[in-house]
Amino acid sequence: MPTIRAVRRRHSQSWAARPADFVLAAARRIAEHGSLRWAAWELIRFHRPAFAALDDETLFELAVGLDSWDSVDAFARTLSGPAWAQGRMTDALVDRWSASPDRWLRRAALVSTVALNRPKEGGRVDAPRTLAVCERLVEDRDDMVVKALSWALRELGRPDPASVRAFIQRHGTRLAARVRREVGNKLHTGLKNPRR
Repeated sequence: MPTIRAVRRRHSQSWAARPADFVLAAARRIAEHGSLRWAAWELIRFHRPAFAALDDETLFELAVGLDSWDSVDAFARTLSGPAWAQGRMTDALVDRWSASPDRWLRRAALVSTVALNRPKEGGRVDAPRTLAVCERLVEDRDDMVVKALSWALRELGRPDPASVRAFIQRHGTRLAARVRREVGNKLHTGLKNPRR
């Protein structure tokens, strides 16, 4: 991975003046090789015109074929989350993903909320949009979705613990035990899984 990232960085530097269409096309080709998808997402993320060109249609297309937690998390943390936080992706696409029969798109909807609550990624602490996605998936018991729900709530809990406490209290046993435990631990101790 460090070697591939070094190559990606060199290409990001040498392609800085290239148009968005060129970088998006190159990224699409690279993403065809599943193990290199993350590098494709980084090429787009670190090319200002390519990232600025993202919209719902492009992100929907790029999300096709997500098939593992690592491919989803790389996509949502690098592209869809920051794009959403910066107004390049709409709530409607996230809603569509959250209602998908595809577990990986439901996970992508939740992981995309992480950027909403990180100012460095363009977020401004957005409890309403974060909790709206969490609300839609509160009873989902797919393990990959449950883990992402815990992550989304823990991330929001850092800047806005009151909203997360209220959410946990409101939904109680509708939430998976893992979510209640990990989020509760994070709110009380600052750690997801504190040592006993």
